[in-house]
Amino acid sequence: MVTSILIAMGIVGGTGVIIGILLGIAGEKFAVEVDEKEVKVRDCLPGNNCGGCGYPGCDGLASAIAKGEAQVNTCPVGGEPVAAAIGKIMGVSAGDTVKTTAFVKCAGTCDKAKEQYDYVGPRDCRFATNNPGGGAKACTYGCIGFGNCKRACPFDAIDIIDGIAIVDKDKCKSCGKCVLECPMHLIEIIPADNSYKVSCSSKDKGIEVKKVCQAGCIGCGLCAKNCPEGAITVENNLAHINQDKCVKCGVCKDKCPVKIIYD
Repeated sequence: MVTSILIAMGIVGGTGVIIGILLGIAGEKFAVEVDEKEVKVRDCLPGNNCGGCGYPGCDGLASAIAKGEAQVNTCPVGGEPVAAAIGKIMGVSAGDTVKTTAFVKCAGTCDKAKEQYDYVGPRDCRFATNNPGGGAKACTYGCIGFGNCKRACPFDAIDIIDGIAIVDKDKCKSCGKCVLECPMHLIEIIPADNSYKVSCSSKDKGIEVKKVCQAGCIGCGLCAKNCPEGAITVENNLAHINQDKCVKCGVCKDKCPVKIIYD
């Protein structure tokens, strides 16, 4: 009886040793070579995995930077400090990092935007767009105000104030999650340094805009005609400012008759 137990133990122990040796050999033979730069870059990244860089999380960005497929200042969350640290690892200059922020292109607050009916249902922007008129607001382009963007923001940078989403640019990391979440496509990423922007997304003619909102672009074109840098275009009855051309002179803001251009 004892002999049988010892034999069994010997077989099990021997099998374990053989398996261990085989695993060791396989581990060496099939080992994936680790890029030390990639590991160091990954350690510098904040780990939010927000996707704002355009890559599948911080691991994906670290791999792309290490391979030279992405710039060292690609992470919108880490900003300039992270870009500088990664630049040292990669042996390149981080360059100038321009802070950006999300911007909601709507100024249709409760006192300015008319409602066409009393909405009853889940406080969800996507759900509301399935209702007649795309929601309670008479303007079919405006912010619904039910906070999908706020719930999607991992940095608590968005609040719903007086019926519209407002972005705190000091908290915003430009991850882009709110941009993807907004069913009305009202949010864009722009430079954060007090750039001038048009707070409207309506493409209706001016007379129709005035019927539903006191804070809508009427497409008059005065901003575009008076911009000394040619930074403003009016397409589909809506003014848009090219942030790369804007020099923040403020002429557009002064000329706008409905006062929906802000800095």
